[in-house]
Amino acid sequence: MKFLKYFIYSQVVIACAATLVSCKKQLEDVVPQDAISTQLALTDANATQTLYIGVYARLRAYNGTLFNLGEMRSDIWADGLFTESADPTSQQLYTQNISALNVPYSNWAGFYNLIYNINNVIDVLPKSPVQDPNKSKWLAEMYGIRAYVYYTMLKTWGAVPLTTVPVSTINNAAETYKKRSPADSVMLQIKSDIDKSLQLFNGNNAFPTGNRVYWNRVATLTLKGDVYLWSGANMGGGTADFTIAKAALQEVQSLQGATLNLDANYADIFNPSKKANNPEIIFALSYESGQATQGTFSIFTVNGVQASSYSLSPTGTPTLNTVYPYVNGANRVGMSAAMITRLTSGPADQRISNSFQVMYSTAPPFPVKSVFLTKWIGTVSGTSQVYNNDYPIYRYADVLLMLAEAKAQLGQDPTAEITQIRARAYGASAPVFTNGTITANMNAILEETLREFVGEGKRWWALRRAGDSYVYANINPVYLSPTTVAKLLLPISTSMIANDPLLTQTTGY
Repeated sequence: MKFLKYFIYSQVVIACAATLVSCKKQLEDVVPQDAISTQLALTDANATQTLYIGVYARLRAYNGTLFNLGEMRSDIWADGLFTESADPTSQQLYTQNISALNVPYSNWAGFYNLIYNINNVIDVLPKSPVQDPNKSKWLAEMYGIRAYVYYTMLKTWGAVPLTTVPVSTINNAAETYKKRSPADSVMLQIKSDIDKSLQLFNGNNAFPTGNRVYWNRVATLTLKGDVYLWSGANMGGGTADFTIAKAALQEVQSLQGATLNLDANYADIFNPSKKANNPEIIFALSYESGQATQGTFSIFTVNGVQASSYSLSPTGTPTLNTVYPYVNGANRVGMSAAMITRLTSGPADQRISNSFQVMYSTAPPFPVKSVFLTKWIGTVSGTSQVYNNDYPIYRYADVLLMLAEAKAQLGQDPTAEITQIRARAYGASAPVFTNGTITANMNAILEETLREFVGEGKRWWALRRAGDSYVYANINPVYLSPTTVAKLLLPISTSMIANDPLLTQTTGY
């Protein structure tokens, strides 16, 4: 009981990192309780708010998983140059070394813990003393986040168990068994949650004042475009679904202005000092100094001992430790020489120069040693490097490139959106886009997506969303080819199947 007594209090402390409201004020408002019971949340608005805020704190804990699932199976980091031993999880994913006996993520990557908390808020909020507009708004956010989580699971495993109500009591183990719902049923639930979220937002497109770390109607519309592009290309939705995706994304595009736009300076998207009301951010995971900071990307940096042996220039100077004196991580994942050349050649692209830097040996002839991911480098505090960049789930560049994708899939001209993306990236040197075939246009969009979102957990999902042929065209066939179709989805572990007799293995494994 001692732990339970302070459960609410500790959850508010954790959740403060995901909020823009004064943590002191929240702690003053929330009195420590014996437990966050359903009965308490039904009678105490502060307890209900704690459940709601706690979802954001828990969602942030999945940052590394979301990144790995969305990026590490892509072509960005495969066969890369790195200076230390390989990170085993990353290597398993980018080499597609996956089988029923070699499962990257067991227990559905823990997503059902998050789903449980979301379901609990959705169940409690309508009956709680919380009043509108908060009640409807918070519910709208929860439906949007649940749709996003199930969409991530659908893309990862296909068929997954559907759970939309909280489990209150368990009388025996058999009550915990649950079979996988068909992918079509999961997609229907995702789309239903999106519709419910939009209904509850009731046309309110306002962003939270300050950091954009709360789900909002624009995020739901962006997710809708994403989801319908996926079902259009991968689940038989075709023209009808592409048209719905286009309409949702155009609705977001119609809001472009002072509060929603591309940042002229690409680096400003990730600058920890420019989070407040950043017009490019739609929804991001919150990281703040003194609260919670990122750890996901430490394997893309360099350790302090090596930092004096590498330079950010092909002339061997300056050494890395003179530019980033307080960085002390590891370098266990890297880009191939071919990918480095692909991204760094041609006109100067501010997306690339503000995402990573090439590291060279300080000894002649100064060979390339690896890359140093600077997108999430954070800020210096005293003599420490603090990794306090927010992690965008959706930003306005997503909207423009997915809108271009919807147009391309419909056989329409995506020139306007691609041109806007390139103008920000290259300035006056921007390559001119020429409208072509569906395949040519899709390949051009995927190239911009590659450059735009390095290190943001989106390249693998972009290839998958475009369609299987684009996956096979970009991934090394030694790792993934049409003869390894099953590997597009992940298997579940044998222990999961042993523990739940209703579960079956992912088709093909």
